[in-house]
Amino acid sequence: MPSTQAEAPLLALTSGEPAGIGPELTLALARRWPALAARVVVIGDPQLLAARAAGLGWAVEIEPLDPAAPVPPARDGHLPVWPVALRRPSHPGVLDPGNADYVLETLDVAIAACRDGRAAAMVTAPLHKGAVIEGGHPGFTGHTEYLRDACGVEEVVMMLATMTASTIDTRRAPRPLRVALATTHLPLARVAEALDAALLTRVTRILAAELTRCFGIAAPRILVSGLNPHAGEDGHLGREELEIITPTLERLRAEGLDLVGPLPADTLFTPRHLNDADAVLAMYHDQGLPVLKYAGFGQAANITLGLGIVRTSVDHGTALDLAGSGQADVGSLRVALEVACEMATHRSH
Repeated sequence: MPSTQAEAPLLALTSGEPAGIGPELTLALARRWPALAARVVVIGDPQLLAARAAGLGWAVEIEPLDPAAPVPPARDGHLPVWPVALRRPSHPGVLDPGNADYVLETLDVAIAACRDGRAAAMVTAPLHKGAVIEGGHPGFTGHTEYLRDACGVEEVVMMLATMTASTIDTRRAPRPLRVALATTHLPLARVAEALDAALLTRVTRILAAELTRCFGIAAPRILVSGLNPHAGEDGHLGREELEIITPTLERLRAEGLDLVGPLPADTLFTPRHLNDADAVLAMYHDQGLPVLKYAGFGQAANITLGLGIVRTSVDHGTALDLAGSGQADVGSLRVALEVACEMATHRSH
């Protein structure tokens, strides 16, 4: 741990879609900073943040900083900002695709800071995929894939995590619920064709390695779901378990990984299994994430593993209907900062 707050790791926080709740979430944090063994700098338009603070009646001092200058320790009512200029004026709740390049530039600034060592981690407020696509980026599919390409890696893993999980036996010490995905933003009709031994091998290795590197878990125990109901029912409800998942897990166990499965997804998320697990690997987005969000929506973080840098995010979207109201819940962003701080600390050891 750093000897002084001035030496604490720096978290670069992108302010997200300017018409959404991202800007005011960063302001809400600055009104009363959470206790973190880290410093935070926001990446966004200082005038946008000042206008949003004024509109909400919040007394937050916005301090634009040169990205090469030191970022001061957090103090309530003060928000350090690395400036990125809006392309067009922004109003709460009103999307403007003309600001798509602004949103992507905030990400590029954060990525560069992490890759060159100025920041220990990046944390992202929500963006709006449709606005980015309509703003001239038709191939854009989300933060995760954009970061993968920007960092030049072949494969990344999306994992969401709660700080504690209500699904776990409360008679035992609380432990996080972590759910990673073998496939991410794919239509359900394409999941089975995308799932092969090579993909499952890459994802599982990344998950196991990052649980050790970023969370300090020496020998992570990972529960792996089947793809089909009842994990295929011995081939009667689908053969992916017999032909892809089980053989792949057997090969990975021979490498020393602690893997349990494939398990039926409808009983995997029960205390009998979860109490002794460090993470769950689900086969597709809506197999694993509904359970996690039921257990801890608004108190979970979205984590991208395998980038070579630390990245966390909120577990929700832009909430355009709440933008400018001051009513958006900052809980998930606090968790994202806490998890980023934890990950950065483990990586530095």
